[in-house]
Amino acid sequence: SPDIVLLFYHKHIDYMGKDITKNLVGQPIFKQIIKMLPREQFDILVKQCGSDRYYKTLFSWEQLMIMLFGIFSRCDSMGEVCDGMRALSGKLSYLGMDCAPSKSTAGDALRDRSEELFRLYYFALIAYFRPLLSVSRKEKVSFEEFYAFDSTTITLFSQVMKGVGRDPKGDGKKKGGLKVHMLTDVHADTAIFAKISEAKMHDKKFLAHLNPGKGSMLVFDKAYNFYQQFAQWTEEGVNFVCRLKDNAKVQLQEVLFEKTLQKEESGVYKVEHIHLEYKKDKRPEILCLRLVYYKDEQGRKYKFITNNWEISPEEVALIYKYRWTIELTFKKLKQNFQLHFFYSETENGIKTQVWCTLIAHLLLNVIRAISKSKKAFSTIAALIRIHLISHLELNWVVVEGRKAYTQRKKGKNKSPTNLQMSLF
Repeated sequence: SPDIVLLFYHKHIDYMGKDITKNLVGQPIFKQIIKMLPREQFDILVKQCGSDRYYKTLFSWEQLMIMLFGIFSRCDSMGEVCDGMRALSGKLSYLGMDCAPSKSTAGDALRDRSEELFRLYYFALIAYFRPLLSVSRKEKVSFEEFYAFDSTTITLFSQVMKGVGRDPKGDGKKKGGLKVHMLTDVHADTAIFAKISEAKMHDKKFLAHLNPGKGSMLVFDKAYNFYQQFAQWTEEGVNFVCRLKDNAKVQLQEVLFEKTLQKEESGVYKVEHIHLEYKKDKRPEILCLRLVYYKDEQGRKYKFITNNWEISPEEVALIYKYRWTIELTFKKLKQNFQLHFFYSETENGIKTQVWCTLIAHLLLNVIRAISKSKKAFSTIAALIRIHLISHLELNWVVVEGRKAYTQRKKGKNKSPTNLQMSLF
């Protein structure tokens, strides 16, 4: 009878040591992730950019689904993405798609549909999720608005975007490359602005695209030393901390603090009032800064400059230490997403993939924040990749998945059965 079959089913599940009757939902994990995206804002941007004009088959939202599927599943090529989606058959209906796209159709969309749509949508998502992500705060930092910015280079094995590598000997080709310049909220550990450029573009040109608020704190590396910009930030009430360039011509005005550190001791050992000269409209100007000398636990010495005269020298060193959070962000992007293989050889297609990768990174940060999981970012990325099409609850996979499998009981009789003996 049906009751006996159902009883046997539950006993069989218990015998196997796991209960799959729980934590199952009607939608695969990929669909649960997609539901987090505000579709209304995307549709507004599609109309604004005219991204669906002249398209009859592959629309903008479908292209975003295709890109996110390939990025989350770490496919190496657009052929793998399309073949993987074709194998899903009926499950594509969860994404609002009738069938899997052909490789040529998806490739044409990457080449022709402007990356501007995905760039604008990434910025819209940053604003949309920011209240959720801005709940944490770094300790011993007195600034509510605390930002770090840096850039990372992604090598391309073509000359689409030039600037990486040297011309090899013989008939070899020079590799291309792009730079991802990023501004992150250090408290939330989340990117709030990004720009993609050729790798040959100097880092300091990125500063012109920033618009920090009065009273905010910026931290960055010495590659961004641009004294005229520093002076403008000082006039606008924007604080900054960065390292002093090794070849900087410093005019010492006064030694504000100095002490001798023991051999194994670390910390601030000197603070100076300095002037740095720069030119504005071809006229020499003076920038008044504070120079902090610091020695870390490994004996390495640093020189930090700041235009803030109120915070302690120890906080100046701590602020620069938090600059490494953006390095960790770049590490997460390169290790957990497929930025070694690109689905297009065109500049527009490469930029589109980078923007979609940043969207995927943002979504994983949101999932981690909602679930309050203590698992590593790489673990969460791997779990979602493995269970991307499974009909499991997303939060359960991220938080409780490891606890669902009870330890299998060991059998008492370990002697081989008659069937096993007959095989020899």
